[in-house]
Amino acid sequence: MKKAYFLLFLLLFTGYIFAQDVDYVTKTNIHYYSDSINKTDKYINERCVLDLYYPKNQKNFATVVWFHGGGLTEGQKEIPEALTKKGIAVIGVNYRLSPKVKSPAFIEDAAAAVAWTFKNIKDFGGSPELIFVSGHSAGGYLVAMIGLDKKWLRADEIDANQIAGIIPLSCQAITHFTIRKERGIADTQPVVDDLAPLSHVRADAPPLLLITGDREMEMLGRYEENAYLMRMMKVVGHKRTKLYEMQGYGHNMTAPAFPILLKEVKEITAEIMAKK
Repeated sequence: MKKAYFLLFLLLFTGYIFAQDVDYVTKTNIHYYSDSINKTDKYINERCVLDLYYPKNQKNFATVVWFHGGGLTEGQKEIPEALTKKGIAVIGVNYRLSPKVKSPAFIEDAAAAVAWTFKNIKDFGGSPELIFVSGHSAGGYLVAMIGLDKKWLRADEIDANQIAGIIPLSCQAITHFTIRKERGIADTQPVVDDLAPLSHVRADAPPLLLITGDREMEMLGRYEENAYLMRMMKVVGHKRTKLYEMQGYGHNMTAPAFPILLKEVKEITAEIMAKK
């Protein structure tokens, strides 16, 4: 069994190394809400779209659904270059922004985009068993929320435990500062309520990989929030929570974090495939 596992992992790893020789396709501005919703909400129709980048003529590849940062008030969907030509699909998601909408609209959008991925990625060759959610800053907050609080994906009849891995980069683990601002609460006043990932720690969650910048260079309290989230996940019995601190990097720490993200995707992919 160990030998079979090693051979499978070697094949997967080799596939990643030579993934640059694979042709890739990008489809842009795909609506992830239904036509009926798009027709009745101009902002959703305009904003709630995603780009899909995937390896052509490949089967059962992993997918990373990527959410941009910007404090829930700005930013645009992107396919990070560091994630391209790696044998995986990448989905860049736009979501509604404050102050045009109030919470929890952006969390609902994140869940809807991930639900779209579960329901449609097989049509492009991807595996619904290998869907990872990731994002930076506000995007990291969104994936932590929909991965830990199961109610958001349940609205689309998806079990959050179907996610292969949750990988937020520099996420807010307490209630997001933009949501606190909506309520007239200062940045320096921490709040942990139902819109905080910390409120939803649970032992049965998918693997959780937390990555932040250097605690002395990060945004206010960001490393400490993630460290506390890691600790509480372990306290409740979660076995697959890890935390990396990118020494020497501030909030914009995606460059050194992407190789760690890809390594996590490869390792979990190998584990899932070995069980089939």
